[in-house]
Amino acid sequence: MTRRSLLRAALARPRPVLGTWIKLPATEVVELVALAGFDLVVIDLEHSPIDLETAHRLIGTALNVGVSPVVRVADLHPGLVQRLLDAGAEGVMVPHVDTPDQARAAAAAVRFPPLGTRGVGATSRAGQWGALPLAEYLRFGQEEVVLIAQVESAEGVANTAAIAAVPGVDALLVGAADLAVSQGTTPADPAVRTQIASVVAQGRAAGLPVGTAGGATADAVRAALDDGFDLVLLSNDATLLGTAARAAVETATTVVAGHAPAPERTP
Repeated sequence: MTRRSLLRAALARPRPVLGTWIKLPATEVVELVALAGFDLVVIDLEHSPIDLETAHRLIGTALNVGVSPVVRVADLHPGLVQRLLDAGAEGVMVPHVDTPDQARAAAAAVRFPPLGTRGVGATSRAGQWGALPLAEYLRFGQEEVVLIAQVESAEGVANTAAIAAVPGVDALLVGAADLAVSQGTTPADPAVRTQIASVVAQGRAAGLPVGTAGGATADAVRAALDDGFDLVLLSNDATLLGTAARAAVETATTVVAGHAPAPERTP
């Protein structure tokens, strides 16, 4: 009856972990992403219209098709975190973690007592609707669930070592866009690049995997790996669909433009 986290298993492998954001409220999207071979999906409640019920269905689909479901919450609401974990989420990503106190609050929301304040709901999907022994339900929540803290401000960068040292924080993810915009610049700014490198170095020193989000191109992935990231989120479902759709139309348009017109039909 032991339940194992797909995400923990992926993070334990020597190769980088690959994921993508889910922004479309459709379970079929998660099926397609799983078939493509991603290690995890991050169901985005911060920058999408996905609600709690839809997230519940997306999590269930992910578990059924063998891809790890992580949920990014819009902010730290312990009641919401608890319900997402009982829905079966293997991880929670919390944005804008700027201080160790915020990291401790996130860890408290994710973990059961005595490590945190999460309530017990073992008759949920996470407890196999009551079929899983209570001790195993509690063990999974304490040992297998992954808490990812997003560092996306200059304050967060300065506090990275302290955030990474908080018990219950399992990984970091650099929010390069917010980090840059909050300082009135771009992710390509050398000062921002230095801050990102600092987060990676401090995360590694603490023994935590560090992730990033970017495009789904060879150059983007190569750059992420060269920067030392262990977890790479490739684009998102909507952008991947839009890119494939544009490529299909461009291909067809090219063929049509170079194709000789068919002879006119005679009546």
